[in-house]
Amino acid sequence: MKFHTIALTSVAALALAACSQDAEDTAPVAADTEMADATSNDMMADTGSIVEVAQGNPDFSTLVSAVTSAQLAETLSGPGPYTVFAPTNAAFEKVPQATRDELMSEAGREDLSGILTYHVVQGETNAAALTQAIQAAGADGYALTTVNGATLTAMMDGQNVVLRDAAGNTATVTATDVDASNGVIHVIDTVLMPS
Repeated sequence: MKFHTIALTSVAALALAACSQDAEDTAPVAADTEMADATSNDMMADTGSIVEVAQGNPDFSTLVSAVTSAQLAETLSGPGPYTVFAPTNAAFEKVPQATRDELMSEAGREDLSGILTYHVVQGETNAAALTQAIQAAGADGYALTTVNGATLTAMMDGQNVVLRDAAGNTATVTATDVDASNGVIHVIDTVLMPS
């Protein structure tokens, strides 16, 4: 399947969305870990919208709270399709508490929305398609245009897909191809920041 990128089409769009994907068609990209396997298995049991899948997994309670605070839940429950690189609770815990508190406040809503939409790409990108695109792009990595209009760079680090943000921070994909009715979720271990 082809990977689709988009220009910014809606400011309040998604942070958790993706395309329908059959579980049989998945190809793991990240190294196997207990947490990745458990997260993927827990999430695969529910094929509701991206938001519903995230709500059904306790590892995403912070993400769900952030999506609600940024008023993106309705958008991310829409038809999509989207590819979401979803940070776990542990990923959010790496962000200083004062920063999290500010982002979750009314005053931080716009910044929070920008961060969340930086984790979303319009269209379906399953693990196999992403890996192929990275390999075709070579050493510089594959550019992903996110819903907020900024770019993430996807690269391989051994057997793992790694995403690099504008500041040079990286997140490792720890579970892939989590099916939702409006997209696909890939789990990441770090919150990425737009410039």
